[in-house]
Amino acid sequence: MTSQTAGQDARLMSPCRPAAVNDASAVSPAMAVVGGDDDADADVIPLSGEVFGMLINLSGRRRFTSQRLVLYAVLGAQGHADATATAREALALFRGAHAMLLKRSGDLPGVFCPELEDAYFGKAGGDARITGFAELAGRTLNAIDDKLKAAPELLAELVKETTPLLAVLNQITAIYEEQSRKHARLMRKQLRGIMTNIETIAREAKMVAFNARIVAARSGLAGKEFSVVAGVLSDITGEIDDLVKAALSGAAA
Repeated sequence: MTSQTAGQDARLMSPCRPAAVNDASAVSPAMAVVGGDDDADADVIPLSGEVFGMLINLSGRRRFTSQRLVLYAVLGAQGHADATATAREALALFRGAHAMLLKRSGDLPGVFCPELEDAYFGKAGGDARITGFAELAGRTLNAIDDKLKAAPELLAELVKETTPLLAVLNQITAIYEEQSRKHARLMRKQLRGIMTNIETIAREAKMVAFNARIVAARSGLAGKEFSVVAGVLSDITGEIDDLVKAALSGAAA
């Protein structure tokens, strides 16, 4: 094992980081692995569009609240009433959104792909930048409320950090959006595969029904009830055909 590989393994096993959903040990029974050996995304666990909507919303919330808390911190430093209270509310939302994105719980998958792992804990240091910004914001608001001499300096530093932080948040949000598109493609591919299998089974059932009708016709009165069953089976396979066509049409959209 190389030192680089060992370092990566240690990072993934660190208790301060959430397990990635795509780790084999973290697979939820409700999520099925899709793809084959020739599928570049074979090890990706598809997430629903609803889950991605939540993830993108939370990532966007971090961007919005980071700007809001800085604006109201500036207003608080200028003496506007209740400005720092509003900034603290924004800071709480900012911290809460970040925690929900990192920790797997309920429907949320945490850090579920290598791209996010790298964005948060790799060279970009997204998690460190985000938590550092939140801590600086908290100190700044305390200094403003307590009218400390360090308040102007802390506020200037907070404002200075805003643009670099926004770049990091935009980059991470773009990853969630790209993963959403990627997973949507995987879901469509999986659906097409399942529908193709069902179509094959329905075609074979049709042949069974057809052969059953022939046998029933040759059996005379004794095969009359069997003929009815074969007819029902044929009708069912026809309905399956219609459902498969509708599903495949939706998957191709």
